[in-house]
Amino acid sequence: MKKYAVIVAGGSGKRMGNIIPKQFLLLKGKAVLWYTLDTFLRAYNDLKIILVLPGQHIQNGKTIIGSFKEKDRINIITGGDTRFHSVQCGLKEIKEESVVFVHDAVRCLVSVPLIQRCYKNTIEHGSAVPAVTATDSIRIISDTGHTVAKREDVRIIQTPQTFLSSIILPAFEQEYTDAFTDEATVVEAYGTEVFLTEGEYDNIKITRPVDMMIAERILEERSALKQV
Repeated sequence: MKKYAVIVAGGSGKRMGNIIPKQFLLLKGKAVLWYTLDTFLRAYNDLKIILVLPGQHIQNGKTIIGSFKEKDRINIITGGDTRFHSVQCGLKEIKEESVVFVHDAVRCLVSVPLIQRCYKNTIEHGSAVPAVTATDSIRIISDTGHTVAKREDVRIIQTPQTFLSSIILPAFEQEYTDAFTDEATVVEAYGTEVFLTEGEYDNIKITRPVDMMIAERILEERSALKQV
């Protein structure tokens, strides 16, 4: 089946305390976005990427794409005002039955096995949303106080959130609401259940300066393993 990855890179970098959006920050000499694109390109030779960027950073995206031999497999488009609308813009580029990955560009440590697992589970279940079990103590706040939640019952949701096009395309024709926090919530609001698959703890989202240091350490460890 055809494969498309809608990679959303709309961050402004405010939480990083940097005027450069986090997807363009350098990690071991390469942009955060480069690592994300590279992994998806390696996952499947027939996968096509729809890269969604803010209009003012299209040229930055083109520069990064120019470093890939497979640059013809990447198409850049301008995003919308929210994540929902940016994803919606990317989905409009898909005209055929396919498996669709939607991924945060700043989850640059996503692995090929995770992408392939999401694909296989989507073929079987119609969707695959990666998740990991919470490791910290969790408390639920309410109007009357707070209660402890069982960590084993709590899942931290990641991307790539993956769906058959027949499921995600019509779901994104809905009117936007603040309840749409990710693609899974959009699909569920349309009336379709989503399938959770095992995520990876290394699949972190770059949001704070410390995340860059963590990502660099993980990349160094991966490089060392390859050399063994």
